Amino acid sequence: MTRANGNDGADGGMHADEVIAVVDWLEQHGAVHVITGGWAVDALVGRATRRHRDLDVIVEAGACDGLARWLRGRGYEVAADWLPIRIELRRGRCGVDLHPMKVDGRGDGVQAGFGTQVFEHRAADRTLGSISGRSVVVATASRLMELHEGYDPRPEDLHDIALLRRLLQSDEPAGGDGEPAG
Repeated sequence: MTRANGNDGADGGMHADEVIAVVDWLEQHGAVHVITGGWAVDALVGRATRRHRDLDVIVEAGACDGLARWLRGRGYEVAADWLPIRIELRRGRCGVDLHPMKVDGRGDGVQAGFGTQVFEHRAADRTLGSISGRSVVVATASRLMELHEGYDPRPEDLHDIALLRRLLQSDEPAGGDGEPAG
């Protein structure tokens, strides 16, 4: 298993400790989830590689309201509410971007998009990474590459894509143990 260490949020971004608090809440409530975005990349790489402004989480729809309430209790405020597609909560310069998905009996999820658009989040596309020594469920490197398609990448996206390419070209499976997580 790999490990992303450190508190990259020293300059006001999303702290590793805050990511762990969200993961703890999700696991305590038995919510199917997967971390995506930059934190997922860093968890697969094994270290914090850049500052993160937010945490991207695809989460079982039934847990989304409870998680949002819990985050509001921690001082977060709704910055964008595009439910059922996504809801972004911010506290100062850090944020949590929740993407609700409906989960079937196999653990596969479907997330609503705009209009008739849907996004599939298969259980097979989840693996384990580590942030500050804490095991976390993240999207696989190949799935994270797919999630970077279809929009103009920002500098941080280009950084993440370069790391993902290295992971995919390496002999070691991204995610440490290569076991799907559910």
